[in-house]
Amino acid sequence: MDEPAPLPPADLDLLLRGAEQFESGLYFECHDTLEELWSGLRGPLRGAVQGLIQLAVAQHHLARGNLVGARSLLERALPRLQAAPARLGDVDVAACRGHAQGLLTWLVEGGGGSPPAPPRWRSRST
Repeated sequence: MDEPAPLPPADLDLLLRGAEQFESGLYFECHDTLEELWSGLRGPLRGAVQGLIQLAVAQHHLARGNLVGARSLLERALPRLQAAPARLGDVDVAACRGHAQGLLTWLVEGGGGSPPAPPRWRSRST
C-alpha cells in the first residue's frame, strides 16, 4: 500500500506525538500516547497501532536489559505490523516492521553485540 492509511486529524496528532517520543528514546511515553490513540480506534488500523505500541514497549524492555520481555513483545508485535499498511500518516510502518524483525532475529540468535538501531518512524519526504 503506497498511500498512508487514513486517520482523522486528532488521531494523526497522537500518532505524530508518539513517533516523536519514540525517536527521542521515550519508549514508555510513546506507549502511553499510542495507547490513547489505540483505545479509540476500531477496525483494521487498531491492530497496526497495537503493533507499534508493542514495538515501543519492546524497546523499553531492551533499554532496561530485559531481553526476555523484549522478545515476547516483538513476537506479538510482528504479526500485527506485518498485517499493517506500509504507512500510517507520516509513520513508516514498513521500517518499523523491518526493525521488529531484525531485532527479534538478533534476540533469537543470542543478542550478541549491539542491537539493531531503532528506525526513524516519520517519513522524511518533505
